[in-house]
Amino acid sequence: MSSDEKPAAAPRSLAEALRARDDASLSALLRSRPDLITPVPTDLTQLATRAGTRASVVRALERLDRFALQTAEALAVAADPAAYAELLALMAGDEGEPAVAAALPRALGTLREQALVWGGDDRLRLVRTARELLAPSAQHPSPTGLGPTVQEATAGMSPGRIQEIVTAAGLPSTHDSVSAVASLTALFGDRVRMAALLADVPDDSLDVLDRLVWGPPYGQVTADPAPRLRRLLDRGLLLPTAPGTVVLPREVALHLRAGRAHRTPEPVPPAVEPAATHRAQVVDATAAGQAYTALATVEELLKDWDEGGPTVLRAGGLSVRDLKRTAVALDVSEPVAAFWVELAYAAGLLASDGDVEERFAATPAYDEWRERAAADRWARLARAWLSATRTPGVVGGRDAKDRTLSALGPGLDRSAAPEVRRRVLSLMAGLPEGAAPAVESVLARLRWERPLRGPQRDHDLRERLARWTLSEAELLGVTGRGALSAHGRALLGAPPAPAPARPAGSAGPGDKLPVHHHHRADAGEPGAASPTPMSAAEQETAAADAARLLAPLLPEPLDHVLLQADLTAVAPGPLQRPLADVLGVLADVESKGGATVYRFTPASVRRALDAGRTAADLHAFLAQHSRTPVPQPLAYLIDDVARRHGHLRVGAASAYVRCDDDALLNEILADKRSAGLRLRRLAPTVLATPADPATLLEGLRAMGYAPAAESAEGDVLIARADSHRTPPRTAPEPVPDGPPVPDTTLLSAAVRAIRAGDLASTAPRRPTASAPADGDLPRTSSAETLATMQAAVLTGEALWIGYVNAEGTAGQHVIAPIRVEGGFVTAYDHTADEVRTYPLHRITGVAELEPDAG
Repeated sequence: MSSDEKPAAAPRSLAEALRARDDASLSALLRSRPDLITPVPTDLTQLATRAGTRASVVRALERLDRFALQTAEALAVAADPAAYAELLALMAGDEGEPAVAAALPRALGTLREQALVWGGDDRLRLVRTARELLAPSAQHPSPTGLGPTVQEATAGMSPGRIQEIVTAAGLPSTHDSVSAVASLTALFGDRVRMAALLADVPDDSLDVLDRLVWGPPYGQVTADPAPRLRRLLDRGLLLPTAPGTVVLPREVALHLRAGRAHRTPEPVPPAVEPAATHRAQVVDATAAGQAYTALATVEELLKDWDEGGPTVLRAGGLSVRDLKRTAVALDVSEPVAAFWVELAYAAGLLASDGDVEERFAATPAYDEWRERAAADRWARLARAWLSATRTPGVVGGRDAKDRTLSALGPGLDRSAAPEVRRRVLSLMAGLPEGAAPAVESVLARLRWERPLRGPQRDHDLRERLARWTLSEAELLGVTGRGALSAHGRALLGAPPAPAPARPAGSAGPGDKLPVHHHHRADAGEPGAASPTPMSAAEQETAAADAARLLAPLLPEPLDHVLLQADLTAVAPGPLQRPLADVLGVLADVESKGGATVYRFTPASVRRALDAGRTAADLHAFLAQHSRTPVPQPLAYLIDDVARRHGHLRVGAASAYVRCDDDALLNEILADKRSAGLRLRRLAPTVLATPADPATLLEGLRAMGYAPAAESAEGDVLIARADSHRTPPRTAPEPVPDGPPVPDTTLLSAAVRAIRAGDLASTAPRRPTASAPADGDLPRTSSAETLATMQAAVLTGEALWIGYVNAEGTAGQHVIAPIRVEGGFVTAYDHTADEVRTYPLHRITGVAELEPDAG
């Protein structure tokens, strides 16, 4: 530093501290606390004010890791301002714990970056709102367990009593209470003199101090305290705060704690421990098998609702009864059924149709989704799951109004869900390849990264979200055997997995290393509670990478089945779409698993005939797609049902039955089971009933006949079910957890705007008789404004103007006038960093800047 240069003055406020930051540091602040940028502050003073508001500070504190929060709590009980050495002593204690000393700069850096602490190392200041929130008080005890200082505890004590305590502590009496309190504080802060004072205290009195030393620091006493308490009260080691209440002064507690503010500082996050390790190939194969099952389950769900699903409750959502039916149809538990239903909804495959009698149904996007490759279909489901805020795990619980939360209903959004899911998977990505984490170690790490400061229910929710993430990731095939799969790692955009420990020299030339293109997870970083959010383009690219890795692991669809003599067909794997669709109509699924077993029945064959197939079509279809000859019993079954199919005709009379064989109609009339249909003969070949055609069809089929429906013209109706689809629907938007994290472009623009606004508000004005007071807009007459503008055009000087826009909002700008004509001034606006034109009649006044202000 030259003799002409002066050292930079220490900042006197948070605004001045922010003004000394560079653009990168301001961008980091706005990125870590996005609520500060909504809307963009006009200048750095407003930014500092907003950073000190209670709501913003509470949000920032709740997002600190445990050690950073412990550091802030220590600063709240330190002097204001405090030197770094004092903070280090509070965190590391008299012994100077090395791990704490090594981690403290990072924690302090985090607090500084987030504008919770400002000032140099010799004058560290916690923002006032944070100190109020974290400092100990009788109403809000500090997590440190410390109580008030001697000065705070004696604030209401009589001067005579203070002098008595000073004398009992072996100190000379003073002439005033202030010096007496200072003398007592100095004694309690002196390790040598304090040790001598405590040496004269009996053990039973020391036991009392031991019970209070780590908090809570308050205790109850009677009007006539016991001798062991009286000795402590006389020496000021306990101080009365209210009738019957005493407190351990902060300085005494710190001496007994060997200077530590926290009983157990936690500078290092707890490690995520592996519970089991599997070969990577086994993990990927298991995950791929579950991914295929996930696709089949979602298809089965939407196929079941193809003609229109359950009705929507009046309050929205799926009824408990319909959820149970869905669980039975999918052969899963109700919570798992809720997961699949919500997953389809989050992916935009399922929605309400919006009709008068509102029902859930597949969306048009479902038809497009079915035509994609299996790996691409899975990637869409997994991407929707990873970013969804709807949380199926809370289904069946109660909301704030004690109403039951239903699947697909309102109230299921939990804004923390995407962050917790991504963080849990990031922690898994930090383990060696094939390692499955111990659940409790994952929860312990999450608790360290977001220690409890809010309501207990919020803390419990994060743990439940983490547990649900682990189970849902396994259901979806993101993990296999509890370990993150290769395609799950790609979906997350994580770096390659750490190689598992192996003996030296055991790596062979054939070892394959995983290759990934997106390194976004920061599982190993202390305090990395929120991995950097991925943009939509990055998410799409990561999903494509995941699909590419998964595709070779999924089984290829087959074009054949194995027909068996017991009227069953075995599909040894997934079937191609046309084959699966036709077989799903012609036969009923009897069992699922590695191979699917279909059973042919008269009802299933009749269903195929009702859909417009002929017996010849069915014979040809089975012969084409069976690797075994068509069994004779199956051929007989098809021919027998086809021979009787349509022999009877049902129409509207309300309904009628006609048949050329009057003996068959006589047989129906004589059958006691037809009594409920109330049939009567209209003609030798016609029977009529007041029942509707559908009821008549069902009744005759229940009696063992195979009637066909006919139109008013007498043609056979093909009962092909029409797929019910909702109008085009968009997938539900996630509910954000606070303001979104701004991207680089927005941050850059915001920092420029704040800098420019700060220039306008802080640029020094040339003193004049009419200079405005601080914070006021300049006021000059129209003639003065015009003359000053014209002069500035000639000299190129910058001016400070007050301006009222078309909405009536007043503001201030620093401009360099370029041209004045026609009642307008064209100028380069330093505040907006662009050339603008201003009507002169909207300019309230103008003031010149100091020559070096630019």
